[in-house]
Amino acid sequence: MKGSILSIFRKFRLDKITIFMSTHYPIDTNEIRMRFRPMDRYTHKGIQGHALIVGGSYGKMGSVVLASKACMKSGCGLVTAFIPKCGYEIMQIGISEVMVVTDDYQEHLTFIKSDLKIQAIGIGMGMGQHSDTQQAFFNFLKTNTLPLVIDADGLNILSQNIEWLSLLPKNAILTPHLKELERLIGKWDSEVEQFEKVKELSMTYNLIIIIKGAPSLIVHGATVFENTTGNQALATAGSGDVLTGIITSLLAQSYNPIDAAILGVYLHGLTADIAAPIMSYQSFIASDIIETIGKSYLHIMESIEH
Repeated sequence: MKGSILSIFRKFRLDKITIFMSTHYPIDTNEIRMRFRPMDRYTHKGIQGHALIVGGSYGKMGSVVLASKACMKSGCGLVTAFIPKCGYEIMQIGISEVMVVTDDYQEHLTFIKSDLKIQAIGIGMGMGQHSDTQQAFFNFLKTNTLPLVIDADGLNILSQNIEWLSLLPKNAILTPHLKELERLIGKWDSEVEQFEKVKELSMTYNLIIIIKGAPSLIVHGATVFENTTGNQALATAGSGDVLTGIITSLLAQSYNPIDAAILGVYLHGLTADIAAPIMSYQSFIASDIIETIGKSYLHIMESIEH
């Protein structure tokens, strides 16, 4: 029960003054038990969620492959990738389960739209920051009302156009690493100042912000969740793309945004806890995260049953 941990205080030190944050929760088995939903035995792909993964540009299609495959492996019924034309064969060969829709342009995105019935969208990975892509992203944000996860170049474009944050749907999920976060909120002199800035951003625009790191933290208004899974094996290229795919999948499966964020970072970290002792921290790569998602789900179900 959350009430049993309301007395937990997170201590930060600034100029020898200790500041306490009373709304700080660990993302542990108890937290997951309250949020995880077992898959209905009578479900089918048509009601298991349809996610759209938007991104890619010339030379950066691997990020969309990773996000799309992670989305499928996390339980989504249908996944479509929206990409520039240069990535069509890469996607069709790289992951046969994912459908593909392309922009008319060859090397980067110039528009973003779909007539498909979609439940959630993950956007930004490998997208680049070409002026055409920035305009396409702006036009997309003006009309989108679906649950949204924004990563990578989507975040970088937003950092250059902060006023666009007002266009995001309520509880949109942003997934910055520390450098992307700095671009969004500016530099900070202490951990306390960092958290205050992130909380202000979250509350001003009704956002869920996942600060990727060791550990990953989720800021939802004045509440902070700290993940308890994961290790140094996750410090590898493409790890964040996989996380975006996992969370987008959970949103498409009708998890509410904060539950999707919490379960997503826990699953993502758990893959490294399960696989790294077998294959080493050094050799663990993003595709290994995807291959271990199933074992992570089994671990969660076993821990809930016991």
